[in-house]
Amino acid sequence: MQTAETEYFKGRGAQFNAANPYLKNELVTEHEEGLDEPLHTNSSTQFFRETPKKIINKVDSPDIGLLYSMNPYQGCEHGCIYCYARNSHQYWGFSAGLDFERKIIIKENAPELLEKQLSHPKWKPQPIMLSGNTDCYQPIERKLKITRKMLEVLLKFRHPVGVITKNSLILRDLDILSEMAKLNLVNVSISITSLDESLRQKLEPRTASAKKRLKNVEELSKAGIPVNIMVAPVIPGLNSFEIPEIIKQSAAHGALSAAYTIVRLNGSIAAIFENWIRKAFPNRAEKVLNQIAECHSGKLNDSRWGTRMKGQGNVAESIAKLFRVSKKKYLKGRSMPPLDLTAFNPPGRQFELF
Repeated sequence: MQTAETEYFKGRGAQFNAANPYLKNELVTEHEEGLDEPLHTNSSTQFFRETPKKIINKVDSPDIGLLYSMNPYQGCEHGCIYCYARNSHQYWGFSAGLDFERKIIIKENAPELLEKQLSHPKWKPQPIMLSGNTDCYQPIERKLKITRKMLEVLLKFRHPVGVITKNSLILRDLDILSEMAKLNLVNVSISITSLDESLRQKLEPRTASAKKRLKNVEELSKAGIPVNIMVAPVIPGLNSFEIPEIIKQSAAHGALSAAYTIVRLNGSIAAIFENWIRKAFPNRAEKVLNQIAECHSGKLNDSRWGTRMKGQGNVAESIAKLFRVSKKKYLKGRSMPPLDLTAFNPPGRQFELF
């Protein structure tokens, strides 16, 4: 008989709901033998609507190199087990575990908010990352088209944007993206964590396969849209050896650049990840956890500016070297073109003085 301790939820990343440190009370199963059926079931996704007052957010992290980001969705059905955005779901009263994947907050007024903020007389054009927290092309986007409407606003204003995703739905918006690319207003980062489909299905259960992501790279590149590859996160002992082949395949499909980060398991993510890997890969769990800790001064979590995304120590250095050699070999002479900040043209602003 499977229990909550051993049952593996296929199609989900997290295997349980971690306690929310911001809540005074939580629901727990103390006497599972007294239940007719498990308390924590793999229930369907629920959607909640929010009406924020702004959609462009200032990014303060010196490690990222961005000034602004915007996220039309909070929570993500993709269910990537390592996702750093899981912790932010706790601010809404949800868990960073299963809740993050099946309780999705929707910001339907995002396009209107974006137009309002870009129309403000004091707004000065700066590259904005569309996503950065949760994927703007997660499954519900196919129905709601919030991301597409935001891209329409950006094209209308001639405002630069970077898009990051791991979903093939981005190809739906090739018409808008290609027009923006002609004006040097867009670049795209495609996240490819593994070429191993069996690993991908457990690591990122509701995402596009690596084959489809490489097809995304190819189609976007053919349309003249600059594509960067995010080998992120690199998990030592799990996918780190794949770096050369990921970059090789990405380059062959038209990618211009690549970047990487090492996994870090801050906040509730540490317990969620450890529970997952002990269920998904019990024979490799201890090795992987030890190597992650070796990259972060003996801990699974790391919040230090300058080291948290690349790690330190022998394991981190070997990953960095492997990445540098692979990038030089397969992407030599390629680079991402800069976004144009001079094309910004807010409709109607030229009449403000009259």
